Amino acid sequence: MSIGDESDPRAYVRLASELRTAIADGKYSPGEPTPSITTLSQQSGHARQTCAKALNVLVDEGLLIRYPGLGYYVVGAPRKPDSPASGAERPDAP
Repeated sequence: MSIGDESDPRAYVRLASELRTAIADGKYSPGEPTPSITTLSQQSGHARQTCAKALNVLVDEGLLIRYPGLGYYVVGAPRKPDSPASGAERPDAP
């Protein structure tokens, strides 16, 4: 199951999707911290538990790493789907 469906009613899933997009768009670069749970809660209007759960989803996906006492840091950007190969680059069918 992929977490990130915009139609999902769970707030942490929507927030994780927003953060994933921000990372993919370069708002947060690898090695940079994300906003703290408290700051994220104030900015988004969600409970601190919801923000923590959203950040932990991204930790589980390998996009963030958590350093206790320091916060969450970006490890890498989400992979964008590869464009389909052109007909000339595809191997011949057997």
